[in-house]
Amino acid sequence: MLHLLRTVAACAGLFLLASQAPAAPPATPQQAVDALLAADRAYAAASARTDLISGLSAMFADDVVMPVPGNRFARGAAEVRDYLRSVPDNAKSRLEWAPQRGGISADGQHGFTFGYMTLHKPDQSTQAQKYLAYWIRRNDSWRVVVYKRSRSNAAPAQPAPLPPALPAQLAATPADAAHTQEYARSLDQAERTFSDTAQRIGLGPAFAQYGSADAINLGGPDDAEVVLGADKIALAVGAGLAPGTSPVTWAPDEVIVAGSGDLGITIGFLQPNAGAADTGRKPVPFFTIWRRATTADPWRYVAE
Repeated sequence: MLHLLRTVAACAGLFLLASQAPAAPPATPQQAVDALLAADRAYAAASARTDLISGLSAMFADDVVMPVPGNRFARGAAEVRDYLRSVPDNAKSRLEWAPQRGGISADGQHGFTFGYMTLHKPDQSTQAQKYLAYWIRRNDSWRVVVYKRSRSNAAPAQPAPLPPALPAQLAATPADAAHTQEYARSLDQAERTFSDTAQRIGLGPAFAQYGSADAINLGGPDDAEVVLGADKIALAVGAGLAPGTSPVTWAPDEVIVAGSGDLGITIGFLQPNAGAADTGRKPVPFFTIWRRATTADPWRYVAE
């Protein structure tokens, strides 16, 4: 009965969230990212009152993409829910989280957040997790279109919010398919060049070269907090590799980019190189969030 009451209350909260009248368009980049972070926190608050499946599904767009076990992507809200339901504990678990940073595109329509989560299991135990989400604002409502979460062996002690990733100013961008297609092409090429560079100079140095100074990587289970900064990310991904080598190549299968051309995401698979130590490895799904100050600047990854 208690579980049922929690579910009903959470559903009511989610309905209220979805049915609120649209707010006035934000006037500044800070206001825009604050609205995105507020949406993330509202979904988190509703999730804390219901089961994991309902909590996560409420914020997903119909075309959401999420890497899942089995070295694959679940595509679409229905397939993502099917995966979540396939884990028996999820229907009896709760998930709560708090964003630590947000970023926004210059047109105010695309954004990203990352943060830390706590999974409350049916046996009353908890597990620390991290998440990364790419959002698009549709019909005056933020929805997640690409998402992943990963486990941590320990929760961060006192995580401090990080400064947001903001454009210099907001600017309404008229719908222009030709420009958007060109922005997507340039981002696709940036990801491919990133991989090509890794084959020439090594995986770690390439991550240092193509990342922004404030980039984050969710890290592994032993990382209670995200890895912050391209140089530290480079050290982490390049650890144990011979200089000038990369065990993987990669390229995007899909690119999503804001109409303003300054924020986007690439989605694809890491392919093991023939000379890698473990040649039995399967392709691994990845996605990378990129941004740039203006459309004349080079793309740099900001979150992965």
